[in-house]
Amino acid sequence: MSVISAVGTAVPPYVYDQGVTKEFGRALFQEAFPDIDRLLVVFNHASIDQRHFSASREWFEREHSFADKNNLYNETAVEVGQAAVVECLNAAGLGPEDVDHFIFVSTTGLATPSIDARLINRLKMRNDICRTPIWGLGCAGGAAGLSRAYEYTRAFPQKRALVLALELCGLTFQRNDLSKSNLIGVSLFADGAAAAMVEGAEVEANGPRILGGRSMLWYDSLDVMGWEINDRGLKVIFSRDIPAIVKTSVLPNILEFLRGHSLSLAEIRHLVAHPGGTKVLEAYEQTLQLGDGQLDHSRHVLRRYGNMSSPTVLFVLKEFLGSGEIRAGDYGLVTALGPGFSSEMILIQG
Repeated sequence: MSVISAVGTAVPPYVYDQGVTKEFGRALFQEAFPDIDRLLVVFNHASIDQRHFSASREWFEREHSFADKNNLYNETAVEVGQAAVVECLNAAGLGPEDVDHFIFVSTTGLATPSIDARLINRLKMRNDICRTPIWGLGCAGGAAGLSRAYEYTRAFPQKRALVLALELCGLTFQRNDLSKSNLIGVSLFADGAAAAMVEGAEVEANGPRILGGRSMLWYDSLDVMGWEINDRGLKVIFSRDIPAIVKTSVLPNILEFLRGHSLSLAEIRHLVAHPGGTKVLEAYEQTLQLGDGQLDHSRHVLRRYGNMSSPTVLFVLKEFLGSGEIRAGDYGLVTALGPGFSSEMILIQG
């Protein structure tokens, strides 16, 4: 079986606590919403202490073109992506030349050549390395990247695949968008990168084994989450129905996935869930009847980093790996939801 041998993470340098971002939100939205104080409670209910961004508060207070935002995306993505990859390689005891397949996942900027190509040049990875840049999966991207790495190393068990999920959500911010969706985004989204190493069975690496993956796309849900692309860049689409969808659709999807592996929900000891927000985590707890503490790592990542979209679930996975909680034989489920509306899951075992 393929194994996840290491995870590395990195964040950009600008860090602000939730109180600062709340006052930023007040200044931006108070003219559009007379009841601004009532709306600003989303900052208090987000269960976030601080978040990291690729630019200063002063940068966000000015208007920027799509080109300016995207140039900063490319500059920052290379720096933060390199830091995450190097940490991951060091944790796995590997060098850049040991990577056979580089899977790059992002949805918050555009680059051709893609960010992985730029990192291959910087880190002097082998020039015969396989590359798979993936765009558009949003919050589900980190889990999807793990699944693609699992499929590759299952087909080529002597190979290694590196997944880099990187999002600079802050750079999608649009000052002229005074919608409630944008207000939610200001209260929730952040920047970060995470890299995971997946090694084939014949490499004989240590780490939790990947037993399988499952992708699901629900019909007639294209408007639940995503971006609207306009002259100023990426405008957030964010439906208030997401927690309700978790309650009605996620459980049947999980149960069907587990049945395919002859497992019941009661046999899953660990849930490595992307913390899309507090209401999403509460929906997981209610729907899956989780015990106290089963989402502690997800909540901690949300509190410390906010919702960074695709890399966030890998931040949670890193905490699990570092905690030593996944013991030999334990089953765990890595799960994330994203645009489409879609689900990505990976079954792991210690």
